[in-house]
Amino acid sequence: MRTQTSTSLTLLASLLILAGCSVAPTYQRPDAAVPETFKEAPTTDSAWKTAQPAEEIPRGEWWKIFRDQTLDDLENQALAANQDLRAAAARLGQARALEQNARSALFPQVGVGFGPTRQLQSAAAQGLAPDADTKPVTLWRAQATVSYEADLFGRVSSVADAARFDAEKNAALFQSTLLALQADVAQAYFLVRELDASQALYADTVRSRKETLRLFQRRYDEGDVGELDLARARTELASAESESTGIARQRAVAEHALAILLGKAPADFTLPATPLNRLDAKVPVGLPSDLLERRPDIAAAERAMAAANARIGAARSAYFPRLSLTGALGYESNELGDLFKHASRAAVFGPLVGTLLTLPVFDGGAREAGVNRANAAYDEDVANYRQTVLRAFKEVEDNLASLRLLDQQNSQQDTAVGAANRAAQLAKIQYREGAVGYLTVLDAERSALQQQRVAVQLDGERARSVVGLVRALGGGWHEGQPVETLSAAAP
Repeated sequence: MRTQTSTSLTLLASLLILAGCSVAPTYQRPDAAVPETFKEAPTTDSAWKTAQPAEEIPRGEWWKIFRDQTLDDLENQALAANQDLRAAAARLGQARALEQNARSALFPQVGVGFGPTRQLQSAAAQGLAPDADTKPVTLWRAQATVSYEADLFGRVSSVADAARFDAEKNAALFQSTLLALQADVAQAYFLVRELDASQALYADTVRSRKETLRLFQRRYDEGDVGELDLARARTELASAESESTGIARQRAVAEHALAILLGKAPADFTLPATPLNRLDAKVPVGLPSDLLERRPDIAAAERAMAAANARIGAARSAYFPRLSLTGALGYESNELGDLFKHASRAAVFGPLVGTLLTLPVFDGGAREAGVNRANAAYDEDVANYRQTVLRAFKEVEDNLASLRLLDQQNSQQDTAVGAANRAAQLAKIQYREGAVGYLTVLDAERSALQQQRVAVQLDGERARSVVGLVRALGGGWHEGQPVETLSAAAP
């Protein structure tokens, strides 16, 4: 008996030692195709290296580079009430709860119970004659139960690691949602302000056209001009009013979209008209490489790979034995009054249900399929990670190119606006002198209005490109250093 006990203890000790072993592959972040420098920023002195997520680095209130208090207020409102952000926070809470649940399997599960059982045993089970009279017995129990699965070959820890990486992925996705929300609010705000500038431009045009129409009506009444010139003046006024109304319609839709980002019904939100001026906020070209590394979508893709790698270990562990330790300790008695007496003590050590050590012998290829699926899922996540890194560099390059070319286009457009305005002035002078007809004046004024509107659109595009570049780089900075992150804890 002693020899059997010693053998059992030796076997148990050997199995527990295996609990420290893991069959999960060692995780290494795969390489990604990353250029040394930006194509659209050839003068940068910063060397770029392989993207390594650094989600703990704060992103900060990057929109404050625009020095716009209204934008600051809108960003804070969106942070407090946007429903997409709250949904992302809820998803993060779910992932953390799943992580907590998975980690609980690393510890023994303890429970307590109390109650009776009514049992009728057969005569054969009690060693009596076949015709013996047996009676049902009531057995009272009060006991604590303990169950524990030894982490042989790292199955339990691999599942817990996968849940932890999933939670970290969801934390990165929450940051991605937050950054996207901040950028969307800024871009929607600048769109509304661009439309305000266009509206102000057309308001001036409508006032000018009304003055012209009154002038032509008076001259027509006096017989100085014909009905054709009067009809043209009316046409130009109606056209300007129609285009102004069209801009008002676009502005209303843009304002409604901004209200939704702020978590408000459109009826509860009104943004005062403020024409957009050309912004002087610029993103430094020589950005440090760690800004790209802080992109939350890259962090999420990398954590997804780590979780998939851990699941490979969990799938591989199915080829090895599982050790489940269970036991119960407490009291049992036929009489409730005797339940807690010393003589009523009882204990059970070993599997209450099933066997202590289990190992599938034949499963029709189920374990192999599980491992193959885990490997394929990891390969998919590797491809997604590399594609995310490539897409990140594309977005940075796109916005750098936009800002570089917008500088040139703004300068060229300013020249076009100046020339068109001068042409309109000269046409009016020549018309008053009788050198040209009114049609020439109309053509010159239309050209001037068109060039001014293009200039306004370019100013709006520039503001949105600055926001796009900040978003592509993963967040904000302050004098070359990350600023304190904006707290966005889940409600």
